[in-house]
Amino acid sequence: MNTAPAAPYQQYICDACGYIYDEAVGDPDGGLVAGTRYADIPDDWACPLCGVTKADFRLYRAPSREELQARSGAAPAVVPRRGGPAGVLIVGAGRAGWAMAQALRERDASLPITLVTRCAGDVYDKPMLSVAMARQLHDGALVRESGAVAAARLGVRLRAHTEAVRICPDTRTLRTTRGSLRYDHLVLAHGAQACLPPALPAELCWRVNHLDAYRRLRAALGDAPRDVLIVGAGLIGCELANDLALGGHRITLLDQAPHPLGRWPQAQAAEPLLAAWQDINIRFVGGVQVQQLERTGGAGGALRLTTACGQRFAADLVIAAAGLATPPRLAQSAGLAWNNGIAVDAATLRTSDPRIHALGDCIAIDGQPSRYIEPIARQAQAIAAALCGTADAPYQPRAALVRVKTTSCPLTLH
Repeated sequence: MNTAPAAPYQQYICDACGYIYDEAVGDPDGGLVAGTRYADIPDDWACPLCGVTKADFRLYRAPSREELQARSGAAPAVVPRRGGPAGVLIVGAGRAGWAMAQALRERDASLPITLVTRCAGDVYDKPMLSVAMARQLHDGALVRESGAVAAARLGVRLRAHTEAVRICPDTRTLRTTRGSLRYDHLVLAHGAQACLPPALPAELCWRVNHLDAYRRLRAALGDAPRDVLIVGAGLIGCELANDLALGGHRITLLDQAPHPLGRWPQAQAAEPLLAAWQDINIRFVGGVQVQQLERTGGAGGALRLTTACGQRFAADLVIAAAGLATPPRLAQSAGLAWNNGIAVDAATLRTSDPRIHALGDCIAIDGQPSRYIEPIARQAQAIAAALCGTADAPYQPRAALVRVKTTSCPLTLH
């Protein structure tokens, strides 16, 4: 009888997108039960976030602040002081903001870094928000590291619950709701916002694009099955529909296109998805235009959505999943070039202001937004190399694999 203790579970990180595979948790949607060792993962398994293979993963352990300092060979980080170097100021604490801080710290342990965010700055995988209910994950389980802990580990000054108001390029300052901050270089990583179709009043519908909104939605859903109407059958709308249906709710999914995932060929995406949905409580209605959303029966009453062709749908909650748009306010305040997002140089990710860079969901390259997970780590490395004066690491845009995390029928699309 073998009585040797089992080896401790380990974690492996995706070099493409930063997803961390935890052997203790596995990847149930990908067929890997909890406790599946990395060595036992089939070679054709795909990263749940970006779709790359097992070969793109490596053993992971979060580096300590001391290890980062030793790696860069520099003195410990310093807090920006009056009259001293202001360092790099990052706006946004999503995946792009923290990837930027990590890339900078790996190159320079003494560089002053300040990160401003309107939320707590907790580190989590945003794509997991649309599948957390099916995986029976509570909101606390989604957080990989608190903002305070991540900031301490990286030697970053975190300004949580702080709204960026205006960029003043002439004085190199950022005005916030908690005072003004100086910068030598500014990096915009504030992401994009969920679009709201004109016919949907903001006070009557949900938009789930960050952890705080997801927490409020889960609280509103409660424990009893609810009738949920989702407007938009793109990537996020389909994932939310699948997740909420598996969580016991009754889902109606609407879209202007005649079939879900309309950006891809019907045979490649919609047909297998609709076939899988026959066994769960999702009703898809395509080819409709939302005309009106109203509450019936006074405060607390049911919601009623009317389409341009006269169809009516009743629901307890309505979720808008009609795409993303970059908020223009900060870019406009600095006079930055704009082209369907903050316009950046394809190789350097520099904006029209040489002291301001941008990455992630808020940017556009030649008018094309960059709203996938995989490019973010490469974008952060390119900007960090430029700001720290190390070897050039030009960013190279490339077509992304899109992992559709509909657990009833997972898809990898090109």
